[in-house]
Order: sequence, then C-alpha cells, then structure tokens
Amino acid sequence: MSEVPALAGRREEIATLTRAIEDLGAGRGTVLEVAGDPGIGKTALLNLLARLAAARGATVLRARARARSGEGAKPYQVFREAWQRSAPPTAAPYPPTAEAGPPWDTAAEHALVRALLDGCARRDGGRGSVIVLDDLHHADPASAHLVEALAEECAAHPLVLALALRPRQTPPALLAALDDASHTGRLVRVEPAPLDAAAIVSLAGRGPAEQLAAGSLGNPRALRVLLAAGHDPDQWPARSDAAAGPLLRAAAPVLAELEALPGDCAEVLAAAAVLGEPFRPSDAAHVAGYSGDRTAAALGTLAAVDLIRSDGPAGTLVFRHPVLGHLLHHRMNPGLRHDAHHRALDLLDARGAAPAARARHAEHVLPAAADPAQAIRVLAEGAAEVLAREPATAARWLRLTLDYSPTAGAGAGASAGAGARARLALDCCRALTAAGRPQEARALAHELLRTPGVLPGRLRTEALAVCVGVERLLGRYEEADATARTVVDALARPLSTPLPVETADLVFDYGLLHALRGTAAEVRGLAHEAARAVAGADEDGRTALGVLAAFCDSYVGDFTRAAPEVARCARLVDSRPDTVAGRAPEVLALLGCAELFVERFADARRHLSRGLASAGGGAHKHIAVNQLLGLSILDQWAGRLDTAQHHAREAERLAGEIGAPDAAGLAIALRSSALLWATPRRRTPEAVELAEAGLRATVPGTGWWAGSALGLLAVAKLLGGDPAACLRTLLEGGGEDLALLQPPSRTSLFALMTTAAAQCGDLAAAASAARAADAAAARLGRPAFQQAQADRAGAALALAQGDPARAAALSLNAARAFRALRMPVLRAWTLIAATPALAATHGTAAALGPLDEALEAARECGALRLCEDGARARAALTAATPASRPPDPLAALSVREREVAELAAAGLSSRQVAERLVLSTRTIDTHLGNAYRKLGVSSRVALTRLLGPPPGGLGTPVA
Repeated sequence: MSEVPALAGRREEIATLTRAIEDLGAGRGTVLEVAGDPGIGKTALLNLLARLAAARGATVLRARARARSGEGAKPYQVFREAWQRSAPPTAAPYPPTAEAGPPWDTAAEHALVRALLDGCARRDGGRGSVIVLDDLHHADPASAHLVEALAEECAAHPLVLALALRPRQTPPALLAALDDASHTGRLVRVEPAPLDAAAIVSLAGRGPAEQLAAGSLGNPRALRVLLAAGHDPDQWPARSDAAAGPLLRAAAPVLAELEALPGDCAEVLAAAAVLGEPFRPSDAAHVAGYSGDRTAAALGTLAAVDLIRSDGPAGTLVFRHPVLGHLLHHRMNPGLRHDAHHRALDLLDARGAAPAARARHAEHVLPAAADPAQAIRVLAEGAAEVLAREPATAARWLRLTLDYSPTAGAGAGASAGAGARARLALDCCRALTAAGRPQEARALAHELLRTPGVLPGRLRTEALAVCVGVERLLGRYEEADATARTVVDALARPLSTPLPVETADLVFDYGLLHALRGTAAEVRGLAHEAARAVAGADEDGRTALGVLAAFCDSYVGDFTRAAPEVARCARLVDSRPDTVAGRAPEVLALLGCAELFVERFADARRHLSRGLASAGGGAHKHIAVNQLLGLSILDQWAGRLDTAQHHAREAERLAGEIGAPDAAGLAIALRSSALLWATPRRRTPEAVELAEAGLRATVPGTGWWAGSALGLLAVAKLLGGDPAACLRTLLEGGGEDLALLQPPSRTSLFALMTTAAAQCGDLAAAASAARAADAAAARLGRPAFQQAQADRAGAALALAQGDPARAAALSLNAARAFRALRMPVLRAWTLIAATPALAATHGTAAALGPLDEALEAARECGALRLCEDGARARAALTAATPASRPPDPLAALSVREREVAELAAAGLSSRQVAERLVLSTRTIDTHLGNAYRKLGVSSRVALTRLLGPPPGGLGTPVA
C-alpha cells in the first residue's frame, strides 16, 4: 500500500483499518465497528479508512446518520444518503436505470441487501466497495435492521461495512446484534483509547503535556479545545474568556449538540455548569429556579443523550467530559451567569459549605456585588484552603480581593484596614510564588514595601521574607542576601524565645539561600539556634528549621552530627501530612538532599518523590525543580538512565518557566551526564557540549548549582578523552584543594582528579589527589559511598605507579561497595577500569569474571558506553597479539544499521530501540533485518554472540 497517513496514538487502530482494506483487495469483506465516546476520534479513523480505500481504487459510499422525526424522516435514511452522495466513476459501465438506487420504499429487507450488493459490484469495477456510516447511534430503526442484515453478507463479498457509533446512545437491539457479530468473528471492533502522553506531546509539543493529558482525559476533541483556548495549566478551566474565536471553532461539534437541546434541558445544564461537577440534582433545580419534577425530566433527557452521567451511588451527576461543563459556562450570558452564581453561593452559604466551594462562586459574584465585603471574605478563606494544592487558583482569588478591597483611608479603622489588605497581598505573593510566577510575586511584594505606613513591623518582616524567597528563585542571590540581612543583622543573639513566626520564616529562607549558594556554613549556627528558639506549639516551624540545620550539617560535611539529625527530622516529616510537612514546602526537597549527602538513598528517593507528588499539577514549580534534580541524580546512580534524563528534562522545563537559570543549568548538566552513559561513544562530543552549556547557564560562583554542574562537566571531559581539560575544569572552578565545592562531593572529584592526572602522566599530582580523596572520606566518617570513591582514587594511583595488586584489591573493594549501594553504573565503570590490574595480578581467566559482571550490569541498565569499553577490555584481554584480533564484524554495516545492531545486542527490544532513536518500529526491524543478512545471523542471540558484549556505552577509555 502507499504511505499510511499518521494519526497520533492510533497505531493499532490504523493497522486494523489497513488490514481491512488489504483484505478487500483480495476479495474478502469485513464489518468494522468503531465505537467510543464523542470526540475520541471515530470520524478521523473513518476518514482515514475512506482515504485508504480510495487509494486502492475502491468505491466509497458514505453518510452520517442524524436524529430525525416528523415529515423529514424516511426509513433507511442513512443508506439513502450514502447512495446518493456516491457518484459512480464515469468510466464504469453503470446502467442509467440503476441511478435511482435500490427500491427503498417498496422492497423487502433481503431484497435491499441484494440490491445494495449488486449495485456496489456494478459501481466498483471489481475493486470492492466501502460503506461508511458515521453516528450510527442516530440511525432510524429500518437502517439499523438493514445494517444487521448486511453484516451477515459482508464476508462473502468485496465489501467493507464501517460503522461508527456511541455505545451509550445506541439502541440496545443494535448493540446486541453487533456484539453477536463480534463474538462469532463476523465483526472487527475498534475502540480508540484515550491518547497517551506521547501522542499528546506529538500534537501539542512538550510544554504542559501532563496537564493537557489531565485536562483532556486523552480525548482528542477536548485536547483541541484546550489548545484553542490557549491552555494554561494554571488557569484553565477556571478562565477561558480570552480565546473566544479559536475556542468556539474547535468546540463547534459540541456546541451544535448543545444548541439542539430543548429550553428546559439547556437551562438545567447551564445550572450544572455553574455548580461544577459533581453536582446534585436538587442543587441544579435551585440554581435553575425549577421544580424538582421539572428538573428531573430535563436531567432524564440529558442523560439519554449522554450529556450527563451518574457519578456513583451518592446520586450526584457529572458531565460526559469536564470540558463540556467549562464550554457551557463560557457560553452563558454574563448577566445570567452572575445571577446563577449568586443563587449557588446563597445555597452553599446556607449549607455551611467549605470556603473553597463557596469561593468558586464568589469570584463571579464579586465584580457586580453591591456589597463586596462578604465575597471578599469568602475568597480569602477559600484561597487559604486551596493554597497548598492549587496555588494558581489561590493567587487568582487573592488578586480579586485586592482589586475590590477598599484602600486605606483616614480614621480609626484605617490602620486595621491597611494591615488586612497587606496580609492579603502577602498571601497573594506566596500563592504566586508557589504557582511558579516569582516575577509577579516580587513586583507585588516590592509594591508593598515601597508604600509608606502600610506595613507594621511584623508584616514588614513577612514581606521581606517573601522577597528573599522570590529573589532566590530568580537567581538574584546578592539582592536576596541584602534583603534578609536587614532583619538578620538586627536580631539580638542569642535569639529570643519564642521566636516570632515571621522571623522564623525569614531565617528559614535566609538559610535556604545560603544552602543554595554553597555557603551553608555561614548560617549553620543560626539555623540550629532558630530551631531551638521556635515556639513549642509551632511544630511546622520547628520541623522546617530542624531540617535546615540538619541540611547545613550534612552540606558542610559534619556527618557525625548530621546523620542522627537527618534521621530524627525524617521521622518528624513522616508523621506530618503533605500539606503541612514543615512550615515551608521546600522542607521535603531539603530533607531529601540532606539524606542524599549522608547516604540515606532510599529515604532520599522516598521524600523527594513524595514532595514531587504533592507539588504536582503546576503547584510549587520552584520546589518541584529541586525534587526533580535530586531524583535525576539518584536515578543515574541507580542505573535508571532513561528516567534520569526524563527528570532532568522536566526540571529544565520548569526552571525555564519560572526563570531560574541556576536550576536550568544544573538540569542541562544532569541530562548530559545521563546521555553520556546511555549513548554510544561517538556521541561523546554532544554530551560534552551539553555539559558545557549547563555550566554556562548557571550563575557563576560557589553555589550548589554551579558546583554540581562543574563536577559533571569534569566527568564529561575525562570520558571525552581530555584528562587535561578535566583537571583544568576542576582546579579553575573548585580551587587547588576544591575548597570552593561542597565537601560531600570532594571525595569523588578528587578521585576524578587522580584518574585524570594519571592519564596525563603527572604521578605527583595523582598521588596528591589520591591522598586528598582519602582525607576527604576520612573527614566524613568513611561512609560506604565516600570510601568507595577514595578506593577508586587509590586504585588509579596504584595502577599508574606499577602496583597492580594494590590497584586490584582497592578496585574490588570499591566495586563491592557500589554493588551493596545498588549503583550499577559506578560498579561497572570501576570493574572495567580494573581489568588490567586484575589480569596482571590474578591472570586472564580470573579477570574475565569481574569483567563479565560489569558487562552484565552495564547491559541491564543500558549504559551503552560501558558496554563498549567492556567489549574493548575483553578483546584486549583475550587477544594474544594485536594482529590476531578478529576484524570488526560491524564494518559492513551502515551507520544506522550499526547503531541498531549495537542496541539490539545490548538487549533492547525493537520498540525500545525505536524510542531511543526516535524512529518507527517498522524502520528498526528493517535495519535489523539488513544487519542480520550482512552479518550472516538469524536471531538476536546469534547477533549478541557474534558481537560479544555490545559496543555503545560511556566509560573511561581502558588502557
């Protein structure tokens, strides 16, 4: 067949349609049922089927059934229209007497079936026919019976009968007949599934794919509506008025459905849209102003046409799709919408509903309210309720309260009014920050600080704390530090007890700033003092400051003090719900990073994952960035290289959205590191270039972001074959003794320096770096990861000094530690590098065992460069002389065939290879078949045996 048009996420469905048309070409008929909810893509599949049939030269008869009654309704209406709209080919022998079509009004059903089959045969010239009937759930009874009868005959004739329908609206008798045909093999059912994330990315770009998936529920039509509305994950569906034209065009099929509703149904459905889902029938009656019986009748009609559905045994109802309710709300007359929301608000007030539920109506009532005070109060209370889980909604409500709150005037109440308004503004700043809009938060906070007399002392401290937080998020560390010090420098030491809440908040933000700048030592004492001074009743504040103090201890390398404090803080945080796990939401991220330093890796993953889950849906983007970065590091260590790249990409995207260059730079560097291990050696320059871009994106200085990116670039330089550049990178960015970099990372970086210096032939520098690595591990108490890195440094030095026995022993010690820590990449890297030492000390046979273990670990985690390095080490180990080495078996392959063969030999399936190389599975299988033919093999097992452990990973060159 010719090239099949692509429909995102519909590979299996397209294959089914293609088979039906191929069978048609062989003279075999098929009945296709395409069933699913409105907007799921049934018509798109029928369009594709029609194009495939036309490309084959088949005759296509097509029509859409419509709900009809009265004089215009005729039996077999959908068949009549299909016949009339299909003009026969001009060259086809077609008797003029047949133009009128089958005798619809006089013939019996079996005669109509015969007439249709004969007529199609005359028209199609032997190439077959396709009858496409869309929206069959609207078909008249005669058409439905004719479908059943025609389906019985299709298999024996070159005819495809394609039917699209909504099961919920299809008459039970027709559904039963189609089910029977399916069970007996006479019908092929196609049920398009909701689009997955990959399909949504292909349609909408990377952007907010997760939010689009959640908003559309994978429904293609709903997705088009969201995209046409200029979908902002933090604003839709609450507000979409700004995109009327594109929105209404994309929603035209749904709006046509709504406009056909009787008056009562339209009013009740509009009331439901105002209430939001799920809604109670009695509430819809109240908002619509109808009696219970009148509302029940309307709801019955709406359920029959599948616009509303039951939400379970409680009796509440929901829309067929959430977007339907939002469109209805968008289309309402503004005045009627205001009145309906007013009635809904009164109803919920009388019921004593939660503030958030009432605030969703108050925001529509407030602009036209005669007395806005009540609506303002409801919005403020609602914002406080949803801030942790829906910060963008909270920010919108608080903005409204500020817009409609009276400004400060004269008189006794002026001061109290100014203070209340300032508190609303500060809450709005916090919501904007949590929603990932720090620039707006900064502007509002500075506006408050500029206004004389608005902020009493404690509120001013709160405003300064907000400013410190947003300046930090924006990478403006000097401004954040200067702002915080206006309060911190004035604090009486020792701190007073109990420490005011607003002061504790500012100390926490100040400490977090220094943690990110790499100067945690400067606030370590203050953090411990503040944690002791917080009021006993302020459990959240005490937990947050305790976590900060423990982080500072771990960051500066005082593991003896940090480890028990981190464990204690973990117990405290674990006992708290997500929404109050510490005063600041950063607590989970900060705790996870501290646990990463002190080698509580499982706890670190647990807390970072928990924090990321609680910050989902666009909430707390600045926190999610930190959690994603921490998870990316843990994923790389654990050998989950694809997941590591995914987390790094997400962190990079979020950092870009909130304007955080440091976080974006580190995310890029982490992505380069995962790419370095996961891709073939020939892609090393790409990874190095990416690591350089990551370091350039960070703010120069000694902060965690820049320091971590620096270390990742040094690794890339070494693995890229430039040990001198690796040394320059570390010494220029970290200082002679790496004092500018965080202590927990120094052991591994000194190990890197040892290897680089040894490869440069500078044994004195290598010895100095190895001693420094051992001393760094000792200062940290020699925990397993740190000691393993020190052993790696010692092994590299020993090998360079001609002591293979010591090098072998230290390498095996490090490899055992990495295995216990479940770090397969580092374990494989260590064992591959140790191969010469093991062979020199214990012989070739003894060296092959650890090497094969390394290759197995590398293959299991997809570290393709390590696979390549291991293959080279194995070849060097087993070859008697360079001349006896076998020729490269891949030499006969093209570049793409070679790449596919390497990945297949690494154990990846065709689908995994396709995802890695961004190609179709069919293309991968074609390349693999060519490779089999050229290499003279017939299976993946034989391919792996021929190539040995597959090349294509990232590791240090084996000497």
